[in-house]
Amino acid sequence: MASIHRPAVRVYHAAACHLCERALGKVRALRDELGFELEEVAIDGDTELEARYRESIPVVEIDAERVFTYYVHDEAFRRRLAAAQSRRCERSL
Repeated sequence: MASIHRPAVRVYHAAACHLCERALGKVRALRDELGFELEEVAIDGDTELEARYRESIPVVEIDAERVFTYYVHDEAFRRRLAAAQSRRCERSL
């Protein structure tokens, strides 16, 4: 039986950010539907993360590639996730 190669999804967010709350809600729902691993990274209080992400949060990455800022588009997310999964499968051959 072939193993499943799940892409890594990471969302950078901050407290009291309504765009972050909306994006996290969408990504969590997509995770429940599609079954990927999700890492939620709060940038609050981390000087380096604040400098890197504050002006563009929420930031969504798939396999360390920035794919969304501000808003998450469901169908585009599905396409990007499928492409990342396909790349992972190809690399494992």
